[in-house]
Amino acid sequence: MSISASQSPSPAADGTAPAGTTVTDRLVTANAQYADAFSDPGMDARPVLKVAVVACMDARLDLHAALGLELGDCHTIRNAGGVVTDDIIRSLTISQRALGTRSVVLIHHTDCGLLGLTEDFRHDLAAEVGQRPTWAVEAFKDLDEDVRQSMERVRTSPFLLHKDDVRGFVFDVTTGLLREIFPQR
Repeated sequence: MSISASQSPSPAADGTAPAGTTVTDRLVTANAQYADAFSDPGMDARPVLKVAVVACMDARLDLHAALGLELGDCHTIRNAGGVVTDDIIRSLTISQRALGTRSVVLIHHTDCGLLGLTEDFRHDLAAEVGQRPTWAVEAFKDLDEDVRQSMERVRTSPFLLHKDDVRGFVFDVTTGLLREIFPQR
């Protein structure tokens, strides 16, 4: 069943979906309204600024606004913690080799949900569902050190062509400012 803007009720004042609808229904309705005014910008998939930004999935991070970016400027790759995992390397490799990016910006943030989480999370999941997750939690206790580790993973990946402009930052969720993290010397 398709949902048109005229069939779906408006969201409640608190942002939640009205009774009988889901948040996804609200998103589909919003998309229909967006599509009504949409006009193809005629952009290429190659980012204008030739940069890939790797960041945490945290809903408080509005990366385009925080970095002064426009649609089409960058590739944005997000996961829990903004940690450089095999899948991030996969995305960065495609971004560089197939779509022309040359710079990598890594962004972690204060008050991250992965701070203080441990691999016990995986063990608890295994006990609950009867199957061990195939992935690591990648939790950390030190933001700066984890940014350094992520920078190192990018810089040492044999799959990436461009490693000379890899920089890491911590975004402060209370001030909106970035603090640059420098590699250990």
